[in-house]
Amino acid sequence: MAGISNAAVRILKKTTGLTGLKVATEPHHALGVLYGKILKTLQDMPQDAAYRKYTEQIVTERYNHVKTEQDIEKLETKINCGQIEEVIQQAENELQLARKMVEWKPWQPLIGQAPANQWKWPVN
Repeated sequence: MAGISNAAVRILKKTTGLTGLKVATEPHHALGVLYGKILKTLQDMPQDAAYRKYTEQIVTERYNHVKTEQDIEKLETKINCGQIEEVIQQAENELQLARKMVEWKPWQPLIGQAPANQWKWPVN
């Protein structure tokens, strides 16, 4: 489908081949909105929080691809996480997780002392 416009790809692509996952009609718009919301949510976390640093890096990179690459197949290749519909689903899940992380505040210190051998493996 190289050289075919996005509108033509949408007409040609009838299914994702994945049960329950519909073909995205406006993937650039959907990803732009989702990535923007994720980046905004990350601003509510401390800059040195590991989740914020690494998620911000990945989402910013993908957001830049969405803004600069109009060809859906090339965009899928650059993001390298499956079909564009799967990428949208991943972004939706990431937004939910980012909001939960703000609620949970995992960057804060523990309330109490961790039990001895909590991280010892195997458990005897």
